[in-house]
Amino acid sequence: MAGYGGDSAIAAWMEANGYSLPEGAPSLAVLRQRGSVYIDATYGPRFKGQATGGYAQERAWPRTGAVVGGSTIPDDVVPVAVEHASYRAAYQEAIAPGSLTSIGSAAGVVKRERVEGAVEMEYFEAKQQDGQPYDPLAPSTATPTIAEIDGMLAPYLVLPMAGLGVWSVGCG
Repeated sequence: MAGYGGDSAIAAWMEANGYSLPEGAPSLAVLRQRGSVYIDATYGPRFKGQATGGYAQERAWPRTGAVVGGSTIPDDVVPVAVEHASYRAAYQEAIAPGSLTSIGSAAGVVKRERVEGAVEMEYFEAKQQDGQPYDPLAPSTATPTIAEIDGMLAPYLVLPMAGLGVWSVGCG
């Protein structure tokens, strides 16, 4: 599998942004792969257009039918912003190994709760893998949202449709 961009490109990006890898960090190729997986898993379903190579395409980009700012992105191009977002995610992985992954939990899932005279609900108590109580904000249980990446990718994402409708109730 290949991550977005190239090793020389991520090295130049890191230098231009004043970043350096910590001692013992994985290779640039490994970090690019992890950053690209994060981008595709987190944002892939919301990217405009469709994967050019269909369901068998390894990465979410390149895409067909993606229009940004009134311009159609060629179906053989990975936008620079997507590459740079994957580099930023790669850097996040380098400085905090494992921070791009999340572990799901049933915490907060309603088992039963009771409201006197009406409804009773109870919630499952979830434990983390280490047996500690589930904390939805703990790095091991929540996929990080990196504002810089959100901003870089915003123009390439399909906006969710707000529920707008007209309701009419008539008599008769």
